[in-house]
Amino acid sequence: MNNEGQQSSPNNLVDEKSPYLLQHAYNPVNWFPWGETAFNKAKDEDKPIFLSIGYATCHWCHVMERESFEDDDVAKLLNDSFVSIKVDREERPDIDSIYMKVCQMMTQRGGWPLTIIMTPDKKPFFAGTYFPKFGRGGMIGIIDLLTQIVKLWDENRAEILSSTKKILSHLEESASSKLTSYDTDELFTQAFTMLSNQFDDKRGGFGSAPKFPSTHRLLFLLRYWKRYKDKSALEMVEKTLSEMRLGGMYDHLGYGFHRYSTDENWKVPHFEKMLYDQAMIILAYTETYQATKNVNYKKTSEEIISYVLRDMTHLEGGFFSAEDADSEGVEGKFYTWTKEEISTILDKEDAELYMDTFNFEANGNFLEEATREVTGVNIPFLQQSFEKDLSNISKNKNKSLEQIRTILFNVREKRIHPLKDDKILTDWNGLMIAALAKSARIFHNEDYLAAAEKSVQFILENLQTADGNLLHRYREGESVISGNLDDYAFFIWGLLELYEASFKTKYLEYAIELNKKTLNKFWDDGVGGFFFTSTDSENLLIREKQIYDGAIPSGNSVAMLNLVKLGRILSDPKLEEKADVLMQNFASEVKRAPYAYTFLLSALDFFKGPSFEIVVVGDNTAETTQKMLETINSEYVPNKIVILKDAKDEDIVKIVDILQNYNQINDQPTVYICKQFVCKQPTNDITKMLELLKDEED
Repeated sequence: MNNEGQQSSPNNLVDEKSPYLLQHAYNPVNWFPWGETAFNKAKDEDKPIFLSIGYATCHWCHVMERESFEDDDVAKLLNDSFVSIKVDREERPDIDSIYMKVCQMMTQRGGWPLTIIMTPDKKPFFAGTYFPKFGRGGMIGIIDLLTQIVKLWDENRAEILSSTKKILSHLEESASSKLTSYDTDELFTQAFTMLSNQFDDKRGGFGSAPKFPSTHRLLFLLRYWKRYKDKSALEMVEKTLSEMRLGGMYDHLGYGFHRYSTDENWKVPHFEKMLYDQAMIILAYTETYQATKNVNYKKTSEEIISYVLRDMTHLEGGFFSAEDADSEGVEGKFYTWTKEEISTILDKEDAELYMDTFNFEANGNFLEEATREVTGVNIPFLQQSFEKDLSNISKNKNKSLEQIRTILFNVREKRIHPLKDDKILTDWNGLMIAALAKSARIFHNEDYLAAAEKSVQFILENLQTADGNLLHRYREGESVISGNLDDYAFFIWGLLELYEASFKTKYLEYAIELNKKTLNKFWDDGVGGFFFTSTDSENLLIREKQIYDGAIPSGNSVAMLNLVKLGRILSDPKLEEKADVLMQNFASEVKRAPYAYTFLLSALDFFKGPSFEIVVVGDNTAETTQKMLETINSEYVPNKIVILKDAKDEDIVKIVDILQNYNQINDQPTVYICKQFVCKQPTNDITKMLELLKDEED
């Protein structure tokens, strides 16, 4: 086999900042970053473009690199007959989204690595995902594929051009939309029914293997339970969160969740850890704690946050993107153990306690995915009950198990760590800011609040242009790429959560100004809804609008929530009208499968109401004011906005002018509660305030 691996001289990726692109900088393939240099070269040399899209912590991206992109035979074929471009999907989600849609249209499947072959003017005519060097198991090898493409390019160009026209026509058709009416209760009920049908009664979650957290579904189910008093919705949430926490998908030593479970029992994870997963899962556990008061959900949120603050935080405050599944070329090696290792590290009694508790087997409990054979190593997991395993494994053992965890964690820290993708993305940071701010508010934790504020400051200092526009990516002092809809929407969401956690008016001001920019730069003045790219972004094949809530919510779903919240805060019906138009814009798509748009439905739940507008008038440092706020935060009332009018804060009245009419009664902190556009009698009494918050039936 002619495979010399990494070459000594770099290709055109060597000056990039993306960890993913840098991983390929010494491939023998003459990679180019996305840009005019590559496209002009393809035009001048009349060559097709080989576009490969992935990300730094993608396991199969690593596999394809080792098999194909480090191979001299593959490199020669690519270098002689193609112009090869590498794209980091996390840096350029706009490019990735369009070409992933092409792949799904052409092959009915998608994923990464994403392989696209296209003309020099960016029009695709072939799409696929992972390809080995040589064909196997019915899968074509990349050598044969590229050879066939070259022949087609040289001998039947007309067929290629005809194909690109059809693909572009389908893309444009998929990007069109029209306003459609919708029935809110019908959408909620259909989504709930679909989720119920997919729910795994035995182990929680939805569907079979592989199982993903899908936490925005859980957030919707909490709201469904609240709205319709349907206990089964809450039971689905609790069952899923409990089983996830017990399984091997949770890192029982260092905390945080892995990307997904390869089996239906949450036992064997795909080991990468993503920032956005941590953020969304924190939100789910935190809200479920608020709804149930079960301290195990709080404990889990706190553990995940400790992982993020320990391992995923820049010294200046931003949050890193991900940690790889692989270390030393082996998936999961950093996280797994043999019984011999545990017995060497711990004394006999502690070793037996740990291995019995976390289900170690002599031959290992980790099946290799491809062969389904045991590997000799173990993934720590629990399997008894959420309450027993987390609260009462045996009270006299809890201290020992925590001491053992600390010992093993410290040993594990000395291992070779998986790659940390240390780029900082505005959108994913926005999600983590929202999660930290909500947890700070509900758990009364000042450290979480400080971490959220520090991240906001990092973004404002490093990922904002002089004219106030957002940028998408920061790494090693370089901030580049115009912000997309997710950057704006997620960051605004984080700012709104942070305002309600801190009542620092500047965060509300930032959110209002950025929301104006979002409307100016992304709103479709034709039929409504937000485009993913802004008016000053690079022109791609289409300017698409996204609504599907996948691993993370769509920008449109979060933007709708922001419009509703800001509309209620500012008493601005125009913002709520925009929210309604947005919903109408996507209604026909949502009706086909409502369960795929559950964050949008959560925003719609707030929009439909009943919702609460709460104004607390009082000194933020006063004990009674704080007690009022703590009581409000202790209740699971997801559809509410809270504003604090403090005599020391003159700016809040300038922003929310109706606050001029709100004053203390009897010189005591006073709460004003309005529900569904009807205001209740203001009160100084916390018990009365709580009654008004729980008044669901009037």
